[in-house]
Amino acid sequence: MAFKCIDHRGVKQEEVKEEGAKGAKIRWLITKEDGAKKFAMRHFEVAVSGNSPLHQHPYEHEVFVLKGKCAVFCDGKTEVVGEGGVIFIPPNALHQFRNAGQTTLEFLCVIPYLD
Repeated sequence: MAFKCIDHRGVKQEEVKEEGAKGAKIRWLITKEDGAKKFAMRHFEVAVSGNSPLHQHPYEHEVFVLKGKCAVFCDGKTEVVGEGGVIFIPPNALHQFRNAGQTTLEFLCVIPYLD
């Protein structure tokens, strides 16, 4: 397992292709390929009026908003979170992240590996 220290902008950015996603891009910053056995760290950018898909899964999310304004929907409730905001999404919660601002929304999202 090697130490890793990078500039996130050097990591390939990919379009979020799940059904319902709009204007969302992802960078997988730390993964199993880096030796991370418990968690993955991702960087998301969501365009103005964009969103992640409305979805749920059996693992939690920990999210830190870097830039912009995020309207996060979770199990029937919506909260707007700005820069520096922290979000916890529990396992199996129906959720979605939407850009609620006039600039690109950026956030970090950490998820566990289930295997």
